[in-house]
Amino acid sequence: MSDETVHDFTATGEDAGARLDRFLADKAADLSRSRIKALIEAGQLTANGTVLTDPSAKVAEGVTYALTVPPPEAATPEPEDIPLDILFEDDHLIVVNKPAGMTVHPAAGNWTGTLVHALLHHCKGSLSGIGGVERPGIVHRIDKDTSGILVVAKTDKAHQGLSKLFAKHDIERVYIAYVRGAPSPRAGTVDAPLARSNADRKKMAVIKAREGGPGKDAVTHYRTLAMYGRDPKKPIGHPIAAKVECTLETGRTHQIRAHMAHIGCPLLGDPMYGRGRAQALLNLDDGRDFRDFRRQALHAAVLGFVHPITKEELRFEADIPADMTRLEGFLETL
Repeated sequence: MSDETVHDFTATGEDAGARLDRFLADKAADLSRSRIKALIEAGQLTANGTVLTDPSAKVAEGVTYALTVPPPEAATPEPEDIPLDILFEDDHLIVVNKPAGMTVHPAAGNWTGTLVHALLHHCKGSLSGIGGVERPGIVHRIDKDTSGILVVAKTDKAHQGLSKLFAKHDIERVYIAYVRGAPSPRAGTVDAPLARSNADRKKMAVIKAREGGPGKDAVTHYRTLAMYGRDPKKPIGHPIAAKVECTLETGRTHQIRAHMAHIGCPLLGDPMYGRGRAQALLNLDDGRDFRDFRRQALHAAVLGFVHPITKEELRFEADIPADMTRLEGFLETL
């Protein structure tokens, strides 16, 4: 664990009158303002040797302010040596291609083997501490059984910057999904607010009331990339499955899964929104490519954003994994 660090700044005439927490946030670029505020309130700031605990106090010209940053507290989860597919890494953030089956954050039923456990091992010694704790900054998640790209902050400042990008929806997120049937029209937008289902609190549900209701705006743009076979229960022209590209304008929990089910095209293999296995496809599978596919057919294929610290434009792509490749091969035979 690294030793504590001390930031020393002597205020000039131009600094005088500013709030202490704002002044220090401008000077200490590696710390967020909320983190600095917490440090001041914890007695970690001195002015010419005198402890100050009011973040809103005004800066005085000629005074030397010393902000002590203790070493990050050890994270509760223990680091685990789990291989990671790393697409990009620098001092501020890390971009990984998560495999299906890995939970992002520890939670009930998944206290080990998560992405956080793997990152704590991989990034040991390079995490400056998110909120004072040595942990990776999770700014967005993808479901355990969804594969694909996500970005994680390694510093408070990067965490703050990434959070702002996601809050403004100023990030490119493209997913590949395999669905039952095919959307009609073949390309379009699902603009349907989502809220927790009253019938099943683990699920999200589309709600009608936008004003004053519990739901949050949710917008998914989609286009059909390929169609497969013919639905035996419908007239000619109705495929049995399709490959769909979904671009998120917002990023709500289960957004793509709930939206695709809402328009009558649930994801293949989705145990929550798919209303059971697709029997027609099971009947057509003389091998194991579909029968053995036991997750929602969803992959986070593209992630693009402006680096919150360096301002570099970054864009990453990840090919669909082997299990989805086998699934696509089966669908192409229909």
